[in-house]
Amino acid sequence: MQLHDFLGQVQHRAQMPDIDAALRASRATLETLAERLNGNEPAQLGAQLPRELREFLQRETAGSGERFDSSEFLKRVSEREGIDLPVAVYHARTVIEVLREAVSAGEINDVLAQLPDDYKRIFEAGTSGSMPSH
Repeated sequence: MQLHDFLGQVQHRAQMPDIDAALRASRATLETLAERLNGNEPAQLGAQLPRELREFLQRETAGSGERFDSSEFLKRVSEREGIDLPVAVYHARTVIEVLREAVSAGEINDVLAQLPDDYKRIFEAGTSGSMPSH
């Protein structure tokens, strides 16, 4: 998937006003995910993404395996994106939905294998329906 396709899907599904909003949401979500993952997993995930998105997975904190639950993940995405938590939750769900389509199922399974079970609600919610609570 090319960068403009990825961001276009995020923008369309989340009904964002412009591509810059989709880029901000993608950056906030991917950088936060990279902090939570261990070792080389962010690089392996990024290898299947366009270079511009791959860079978000390669920050200095990437692969640190910092331990935080899905609620903290969403709070950090909100802070990074600079928007209210409920909107950030929907944006993160959208970015992850597009991410799941952009990379192999095996890679998504590798990512999920490193995350506590409470992250599955974010990965499975997508853009339709409600997200189950913990």
